[in-house]
This record gives sequence, structure tokens and C-alpha cells, in this order.
Amino acid sequence: MRPLWWLILGLIAIPALGQNDSSQCSPLPDAPVVMLNPTDGAAMASASAPQQLTAAATSGQQPGGEQSSTTSTSAEHPDVDPRERQPKRILGMMPNYRAVSAGETPPPPSAKESFKLATVNSFDYSAIIFTGLTSLLAEGTNTHPDFGKGIPGFWAYSWRGFIDKTDGNYLVVFALPTVLHEDLRYYAMGNGGFKRRIFYAATSVLIARNYQGEKTFSGAEVFGRAIAQGASMLYYPDRDNTIGALFARYGYSVGRDAITATFREFWPDISTHVLHRNP
Repeated sequence: MRPLWWLILGLIAIPALGQNDSSQCSPLPDAPVVMLNPTDGAAMASASAPQQLTAAATSGQQPGGEQSSTTSTSAEHPDVDPRERQPKRILGMMPNYRAVSAGETPPPPSAKESFKLATVNSFDYSAIIFTGLTSLLAEGTNTHPDFGKGIPGFWAYSWRGFIDKTDGNYLVVFALPTVLHEDLRYYAMGNGGFKRRIFYAATSVLIARNYQGEKTFSGAEVFGRAIAQGASMLYYPDRDNTIGALFARYGYSVGRDAITATFREFWPDISTHVLHRNP
């Protein structure tokens, strides 16, 4: 009788092994099917557990019904093409926190958020590198002869350029937008004709959004840059404080913002179609 019991146990174990390791081998074609007792709740729960785990993994949920923390960012904004998203940093270096991806409509920034944006744009390592490069270029071309040449001249350009950029950021990104209730972030268009997009980006320095999401005159940009240039008269030589010199510096600061906005607008296209990488 003992061999018979071993045979019966073997017939019961074959389907169970085939069910637990179906990824490695297929069930025997002539293997007998063992019917489980439907009243055996433990067996049914054990058999359905792998299916529940598979369904949870497919739906992005944990077995207990909790949402998985690995949900992709595209699920947060399903209508936004990932190739049109604005990255937090361009080329992993240039801060791009003021850009809003095409199709997204975030709530207006709080005063605290605007202050953080102004701080990042002013003291980020890339901002310091950019100031150093522009100062080196200005010293090389002798833009302000009174500053001198060499290391003393480079230092004279650098600290003035840093103050110009910093007070302008805090006025244009934080102080005046908070007072005027303006949203000075750049809302990318993302699609459309080239001329239309470049005109939209270049004129964004004159057009902002208020806290209700409506387009309005960008008083924070226009007046903020003007106040910053007025303050620069305190640390620039008298020769550089003439009306013509002030307008030249003012035009440079506003024009730089327009060029930056245009670069932000077309960066996803450049990254996708030229560099063949995600923005």
C-alpha cells in the first residue's frame, strides 16, 4: 500500500509545482487535474494572492490599496507631451524654475515661493559663473574704461554685475510681483508656428499674468528693471550714469530677459530634435 500512497501524493504535487513555477516549465499535457475543495478558504486565498500582486503592480498600487510612490510624472499631467516639458534645469546647469510647461496652469506663486525663485536665480552656482563670464567679456572689450583692466578691472565688473543681477531678481521676481499680484513665470506656448512662438516669447517681458490667470501689463518687469538701474547709479562712476548709459543698461537687462524667455520656449525642441534627448 505504501507505493500507492506515494503515487497519490505525487499526482497531487505535480499540478501544484506546475502552478508555482509556470514561468520555467509548462504543465504536462496529460497530467491529471486535482479539484480543490471550494470551501477551503485558505487554499483559494493562497491561489489568488499572486494574481492580486500582479494586478496591484500593473495599476501602480500597493497590495493594501495604497498608491505607489513610483507613479510617473506624466500621470500628473497626462495632457502634456513629455517632449514639451520644461525641465528644472537646462543642460543640468541653468536654473529654469520660472518656466511653466505648455498646457499646465499652476496656482499663482506665494510670496515665499517668489522669494525662493529670486534667491535661486541670484545665488545659484550657474548664476555666479554667468556673471563671471559676462564680466570677463566686458573687461576684455573695455566696456567701462574707468574700471580698468586686468584683475582689478575684472573685479570691478564682477561685483557690480552681481549686484545688478541680484537686486534686479528680487525686484522683478519677488517684491513687485507680490505687491502687484503678478505672476512673472514664463508660460511656454510649446507648439505653433516659429514666428508666432518667437514673438510670444520675446514680448513676454511686457505681458504677465495676474493672480486670476488673466493677461496683464508686466509692471513688475518694466518698473523693476528701471528701479534696479536707478539704484545702480550709487555704485557706477558718473560717466556711466548719463541718461544714455542708463537707457543702455536698462535695454540690456530687459533684452536679456526676452532672450532668456525665447531660449526657454524652444529648449524642448532643441533638446528633442537636435540633441535627441529628453528636455
